[in-house]
Amino acid sequence: MAARVRGSDLLDRTGSPGLRYNRIRPLQTMVSQQPSTPLMRQYQAIKKQSPNCLLMFRLGDFYELFYEDAIVASRDLEITLTSRNKEKGQPIPMCGVPAHTLDGYIAKLIAKGHRVAVCDQVEDARKAKKLVRREVTRIVTPGTASDLNLLQPGENNYLAAIVEKQEQMGLAYVDISTGEFRMSEVPRGEAEKFLEHLSAREVLVPSAGPLFADSEASATDAPYLRTELDPWVFDVDYTQRILRDHFGLHSLDGLGASQHPGAVAAAGAILHYLRDTQRTSLEHLEPPTYFRRQDHMVLDLVTVRNLELIEPLFGGRAQSTLLGVIDQTETAMGKRLLRQWLLRPSVDGGEIGSRLDGVEDLFEQTISRAEIGRELSRIQDIERLLAKVTLGSANPRELLALGSSLRPLPILRALLAQCDSSRLRELSERIDELADVRERVVNTLADEPPALVSAGGVIREGIDPDLDELRGIRKNSRAYIARMEGRERERTGIQSLKVRFNNVFGFYIEVSKANLSLVPDDYDRKQTLVNAERFITPELKEYEQKVLEAEERILEREQALVEEVRADVAAQAKRIRATATAVAELDVLRCFAQVAAEHGYVRPQLNSGHEIQIESGRHPVVERLAETEQAERFIPNDVYLNSDDHLLAIITGPNMGGKSTYLRQTALIVILAQMGSFVPASRASLPVVDRIFTRIGASDNLAMGRSTFMMEMTEAAEILNTATSSSLILLDEIGRGTATFDGLAIAWAVVEFIHGRTRAKTLFATHYHELTELADLLAGVVNLHVSVKEAGDRVVFLRKVAPGKADRSYGIEVARLAGLPDGVIERARSVLARHEQGEQTVSQELSSDSPGGPVQVSIFTPTEPGIAEELKSLNLDEMRPIEALALLEHWKQRLRDGPKQSGAATPADRR
Repeated sequence: MAARVRGSDLLDRTGSPGLRYNRIRPLQTMVSQQPSTPLMRQYQAIKKQSPNCLLMFRLGDFYELFYEDAIVASRDLEITLTSRNKEKGQPIPMCGVPAHTLDGYIAKLIAKGHRVAVCDQVEDARKAKKLVRREVTRIVTPGTASDLNLLQPGENNYLAAIVEKQEQMGLAYVDISTGEFRMSEVPRGEAEKFLEHLSAREVLVPSAGPLFADSEASATDAPYLRTELDPWVFDVDYTQRILRDHFGLHSLDGLGASQHPGAVAAAGAILHYLRDTQRTSLEHLEPPTYFRRQDHMVLDLVTVRNLELIEPLFGGRAQSTLLGVIDQTETAMGKRLLRQWLLRPSVDGGEIGSRLDGVEDLFEQTISRAEIGRELSRIQDIERLLAKVTLGSANPRELLALGSSLRPLPILRALLAQCDSSRLRELSERIDELADVRERVVNTLADEPPALVSAGGVIREGIDPDLDELRGIRKNSRAYIARMEGRERERTGIQSLKVRFNNVFGFYIEVSKANLSLVPDDYDRKQTLVNAERFITPELKEYEQKVLEAEERILEREQALVEEVRADVAAQAKRIRATATAVAELDVLRCFAQVAAEHGYVRPQLNSGHEIQIESGRHPVVERLAETEQAERFIPNDVYLNSDDHLLAIITGPNMGGKSTYLRQTALIVILAQMGSFVPASRASLPVVDRIFTRIGASDNLAMGRSTFMMEMTEAAEILNTATSSSLILLDEIGRGTATFDGLAIAWAVVEFIHGRTRAKTLFATHYHELTELADLLAGVVNLHVSVKEAGDRVVFLRKVAPGKADRSYGIEVARLAGLPDGVIERARSVLARHEQGEQTVSQELSSDSPGGPVQVSIFTPTEPGIAEELKSLNLDEMRPIEALALLEHWKQRLRDGPKQSGAATPADRR
């Protein structure tokens, strides 16, 4: 009997901390004896070759799953679980999906984190002597998915590998659906963060030796699938050889990785894995090039989240992110490149300037920009269509889509040739018109081919003489049958005689029962119906064989011609990929120009003087939302920071006044500029920033034992330990997660550290008004505030940032706007007034001769112990004036000399 197995029990969770490995356990036979049929023995043998995959086993027009695979698939696909061999008392769990819908079901399984092995029939069932031969033709995993149904058009689908070599972490990543391939080495502590920032779907690691063992992420699963490979796959000698052989290289020096064995090991492991899973050509892959993280602006996950570059912080529409606002690309390739530039802005001044030149050229040429956009909109995802071609999975419609997408290329080249900037002229040269590829595809395939070759009608007429002859036989069959029907009616005298065809019985002659006496002797009965009988003749049988053979040969010939076209296109993969890359870049530059023209952005100027100077800067997302929702008009603001007298700006003012918006818009303008885009301002002069750090808002990670304040301090620590003088730091409400005096002390010390050590340009928003005194104490610290207008007990937020400090926070007014009960508001005002009466100054002057390092400011001047208690015990009614004066003089002396010594006079002694 079959064992009962719960689907949830079939998933093992193993592997190193910070990595997730959803693994289907190797097949455990659910019956007490070996399978009794040759088919199931074949299944078992193939399953053992892919034990960690769900095996899709082709049976006729269906793909079937058996045993544990069936239980898991039926649950995750929500399809019916059945069984076979019930009659033998040994039911085998099974489920299946139609072959023509396979990709859709694979997409669902991949989304659930499974690996899927596709087992196809690799010989014609009609020619097989015994059991049809079957083999695994491909393995689909989250990191190797290439089907368009499995992927998001505007996002990359990365497979990564990571290995430790010589105290460095070698890593590499590839998008098999586009051909992008990169490798690098990073310190051990940065590897996990890089993978998370990359948003890899699957990570390859050696099966021996833990990775990230000291990671604090050990309590949770990372958002990628972990796949273990044998350690020898990461051997440098092997990976060097496999990379050289595949890409036809004499050495790896040209890839920039000759001195980086870890990077080579990771890249070679990826190529090994792709060969093993795809089992086909990988000609579309570009050779892996070496990169360094400092080659672009570094934006960590916290900054990406806080600035809402890709996803909104609190859910909602995509238009509430920077990507949603600036994305006016026309192609899927452009969308992916725009996302890459957004997450990794350039730090190369020459590259940034070249991009801006191209944007400015398109900005000024309105008509050309519109025509380019129109032609780009006709281009489908060339990169991913090419990947399907080289992987051998492109169907006729996808082949035609690729060929048709090449039609706009000559027009694009002509339009770019008219532009003035060297960047656009270079793009014109990089775009290959690919006329030979386009004509080969478009002239061979029908205008509207079916998705499956088996449906027929894929190839145009006039392309292949043999195919045309076979089609002629099929086409003339109707005329032949009509002639035969007329001849038989005349010969037999049966005027109702009909010659017909169906898929079950083939050709036949149908005679009504009333005319059966007229049927000649050479008719052979084939089928009896209620009112008629069907016959076959030697002539009809011979013709039927001829027609059916023609049908089979037509399909075989069309299949062969499609494979020839696919091979011819794959042979030009490098040319096609290079052109697709140029088209994507043109799409992004045109997108920048279009956004600038529609929304009044200006070209930023790069400077070498380390000054951030923005006039009338605007938050691109808030401004756009205000326009679409017809809300209040966005108020622009100026920003000025430098490395000397305006190094750090302390910004005070009420909640809802616009402090956070001011911080974020500064960062977004810098990011846009280094992407190569125009910026929302009337003028902007900017340096090249190496990193942007943000500490904004409250967050926690309770599963990892991190409170809101711990998260705040962790993020602040990374900023202070990592930022350089070329960085931009945005701090909002540092220290607010703990007691007031603790938080104030931390915030004060952070400002001192940035001013004295880091020297990074910083915007520091705070409600600690005591920090504004630092502007008088530290050269380079300035005060800014967001303005409000008071009308009685009401306030109006002006959203304008001005020099100087705010007089108060207006928190109670904000609470009133939020809807707190009037009684709470009045009581809060009473408590605030009493508190302000006893508020003391919390700073003292800096000592000009403080030795070594940054000056530390004493925030609190403590009272000498005991004075407060003595004051409470005094009986003023009995004290004479001279005694009071003497006591004050004594206290003054004690405060001057320090804590009181033993034996000091007490109030009682003096009385």
